[in-house]
Amino acid sequence: MPPAILPDSACPCGRGPVYAECCGRWHAGPLHLLAPDPEALMRSRYCAFVLDLRGYLMDTWHPDHRPQGLDAPEAGLRWLGLEVKSTRLCGPDEGEVTFVARSKLGGRAHRFTERSGFVREGGRWLYTRALDEAAPG
Repeated sequence: MPPAILPDSACPCGRGPVYAECCGRWHAGPLHLLAPDPEALMRSRYCAFVLDLRGYLMDTWHPDHRPQGLDAPEAGLRWLGLEVKSTRLCGPDEGEVTFVARSKLGGRAHRFTERSGFVREGGRWLYTRALDEAAPG
């Protein structure tokens, strides 16, 4: 079961002071699915993994690359933090974000590094795919 989060709790992405004013506004409400740039979308997707918001993850994944579904997280998985290494706009409607996400499962720490691709279609940013990724460590 993912951790519950209150609107005034610290945002799991580490950027904003509180969840409701950071990634929470993209997860629900009038700005639902309207992250303004690739980094904001990537951070909100990290939070969606932390909170097990699989519907949001699917809705923000480009249909050309989206899987049929997402499995529930493994029991005992704990997300420990996110570090954005770089962001880059490759044009008005394309971007990249390189990040490291840390987690712990079964007493072992893991680091996942990815350079992610994003496109803007119909005014919405969407995750496309990993452009390259390092093996989890």
